[in-house]
Amino acid sequence: MGMEKISEAILDKVKVEAQDIIKEAEEKARERIEKTKEQHEARLEEEKSKLIKEAEGEATRIQTQASITARQELLKAKNEVINEIVNRVRKALSNISSGENLSLNLIREAIDATGVDEVRVYVSPRDIASLQKLTREDKELAGKIKEIKEFNYAGGAIVEDMEGTINIDNTYETRLETLLPRLLPEISKELFRTA
Repeated sequence: MGMEKISEAILDKVKVEAQDIIKEAEEKARERIEKTKEQHEARLEEEKSKLIKEAEGEATRIQTQASITARQELLKAKNEVINEIVNRVRKALSNISSGENLSLNLIREAIDATGVDEVRVYVSPRDIASLQKLTREDKELAGKIKEIKEFNYAGGAIVEDMEGTINIDNTYETRLETLLPRLLPEISKELFRTA
């Protein structure tokens, strides 16, 4: 075998090896490209999924906020209606004449609550004459009421012992404030009952 033949055989072998190396390199390159493509697609899916979740979260947040705002607006409107009713009741109380019987009942109730025999009574300026008339007619009441003072209330009375240590507020305003926590839920139920 001549030198030429050996060179040719070596060259053929080198060519085959080179082709194998190139083929292997191409295969690896294809695999890398495929893997990179898959990773890229997976990342895109992940980003898409993340964006969808964020959008869904934002939509839920907006919907929740809108629902809260709607409830707040409805509550505000209901409160305005109830406040208007309460204001009208207060105005009506300040415009009505208290009447002797009602004032007397409130005064007697307050005197009994103090548990003392001598009291000072505060009444509305328009009720002073009525109370003085009542004390002239009712000697037992006159014996307990030692002093009548004027105070600006819609009606009713404040009764205190002569030292000013025991004080019973039986004014219309205070009685209304005491009743409101019980009345408001009932008013609300009547006004805003759902069908």
